[in-house]
Amino acid sequence: MTTYIVPLVLIGGLTSVGVYLLLERNLTRMLLGLLVIGNAVNLLILTVGGPSGNPPVRGRTSNGETTTADPLAQGMILTAIVISMGIAAFVLALAYRSYRLTTAEEVVNDPEDTRVSELSSRDATPVEEDRPQPEPARDTDLPDELDALPGLEGSR
Repeated sequence: MTTYIVPLVLIGGLTSVGVYLLLERNLTRMLLGLLVIGNAVNLLILTVGGPSGNPPVRGRTSNGETTTADPLAQGMILTAIVISMGIAAFVLALAYRSYRLTTAEEVVNDPEDTRVSELSSRDATPVEEDRPQPEPARDTDLPDELDALPGLEGSR
């Protein structure tokens, strides 16, 4: 199988540009990043799908090809296009709603999320006496009253 370097470099470039745009705080750039990554994945599926060939319909030929094209890659690309357009519509709706509420397109940190993350990072190191200690009298292999199937002690 022959591997062509130009499509792979193009896919890598589109993916890196898409990731860069996706990491921005601007909703329009995030949307463009999603679309560029979606196109890169579609090109990747097309490249991995194999060489072109006859249509996958019995008895049809095109330009004297000897192999049949893989219909799975074409179907996956069509599905990916529909999904990416649905995601694009959803992100556009989010951007529109955000702009109507705040008249800004930049995504900022939520103050409540920031407060909760500061609290959780402060409480991340538990004190030794806060940890539950096992009771040696209860540390047996016998069933406890909290087991899922009580009353089966005699069946062992």
